[in-house]
Parts: sequence; structure tokens; C-alpha cells
Amino acid sequence: MSISIVLPAKNEAIAIGDTIRGIRKYYPNAELIVVDDGSVDDTAVIAEAAGAQVIRQPYSKGNGAAIKAGLRAASNEVVVCMDADGQHRPEDIVPLQQKLEAGYDMVVGARNREGQAGLHRSMANGFYNKFASWMVGHKVEDLTSGFRAVKRKKFLEFISLLPNKFSYPTTITMSFFRAGYSVGYVPITVLRRAEGSKSHINLWKDGVRFLLIIFKVGTLFSPLKLFFPISLALGGGGVIYYAYTYLTDGRFTNMGALLFTTSILVFLMGLVSEQVTALMYKDKG
Repeated sequence: MSISIVLPAKNEAIAIGDTIRGIRKYYPNAELIVVDDGSVDDTAVIAEAAGAQVIRQPYSKGNGAAIKAGLRAASNEVVVCMDADGQHRPEDIVPLQQKLEAGYDMVVGARNREGQAGLHRSMANGFYNKFASWMVGHKVEDLTSGFRAVKRKKFLEFISLLPNKFSYPTTITMSFFRAGYSVGYVPITVLRRAEGSKSHINLWKDGVRFLLIIFKVGTLFSPLKLFFPISLALGGGGVIYYAYTYLTDGRFTNMGALLFTTSILVFLMGLVSEQVTALMYKDKG
């Protein structure tokens, strides 16, 4: 099966050459696309010298924007997305491709705990995986992995939904589940980042962004499943508070009315969001 391999890269001059040569060792005829996300070093020059097709972004737009540019430029039906910093092993493309050929629409390389960048990232990703598994009703082994093989036409269906920053893996995974496409997982080994190569994720700024992703994932997949428990909790709180004030003061307070009203509003917001989401995923074919 002919494949295209997309590598988003920002200031990866140290690692990009070895990464491309490693891929060429296993896939000498693959279409190899490096999207230079506004690098200020020689990333683009080294990538071209190593034999990759380079797409230059005039300024840094984000990891997700680079992936979208690479997917648009790819000419093959199967596209593999992987990091350019040397953490993903080219030989792990083979099991991803094999599982894709078995009937899956997207196959994700699932990292183990040792493959996570620090304890805080491991704990956060573990929470995301559990939350996403509850939302979709299937086990999600790695929601945020950037190493995946996907059928290009199906990916392009959701390209307008994808953010430009680091949360694109989360969004595309949930979009595939929502559309009823098959998502599979293959365990992978993650190597240490090439010496001198730095992560572009900011702990605090991106930590807040990832927190917002939790709510985005919920509203993207099934809003009512997220809004209904909140509505139920507010309504239950209203009942408990009303019972307390009735027994102690013999009256119905404004706080009880506020809790009941908020509960109804939250439920209605979830209901409307559910209809909007259904229209957003409507089959255009």
C-alpha cells in the first residue's frame, strides 16, 4: 500500500535529518512531507537535503495547522502522521499499516507510561483517556498520541473542526468515533527526544488549553452526555436544599428556585447542543 508520511516540524534541525533517513530505510518510496512550521533554524534546508518534500509555513501556526497542511498536500490514500524529533520509531509504522489494512479507518500508536513526557503528562493523559472512554463507550488507549495512520479522505471530512495547536489528535479521534468510523490502537515504543531538541508544549498555558479540551471533547462527541449529569446534580441540589429549608423554615427560598431554573437551562442547552452536533456531523455524501 502506497503511503504518505507527514512530519510537522518546528526548529527540529538537530533531529530532522536522522528522522527522515530512518524513515527512508523502511519506506524508500513513500511520499515524505515535512511541514516547516515557521522554523528559525535550518529545519527546512536539512529536510530537503535528506530527500523530503517541504512545505514552508510563513510563520508558526501550530502543530495542528501543520498536520492539516500536510494532509491537504498528500497524494496517497493512507497517511501516517508522526513527530519529527526522533521519538517515534519508523519501524512502528508497519504494525499501524497492517491494522489499517485489516479494516480500521484510523490506527493510533498507543504509548505506555514510560513513553509519556513526565509524571504530570502521564497523569493528565490517563485522565483524558478515561474521560474519552466514558464518552464514546469504547476503550481509548491514547487520546493525545501524535503517531497515527489514517485514511486521508475520512480525515479531510473533519479538517475544519481541527484546532491549529496541539489538541488535533484529541479532536480527530473523537470525530472518528462520533462518525462511526473504526479506530484501533497498537502499542508503540517511544524513544528519547534527540539531544538538543526541545518540546514546544508550555506546561501552564497548554495545561489550561488541555483542560478546556475535556469540555470540548464532551460537546464534540455527545453534549447531552456531558450536560445531563450537571443538570441532574443541580436539580438534585435544588431538591435537597428545598427539603432542608422547608423542614427548617417552612418556605421555598430563592436559592432553591435558582438551582431548579439553572438545572432546566443546562439541560436545554445540552439538548440544543446535541442537535447542533448532529447537524455538524451530517453526512455530506
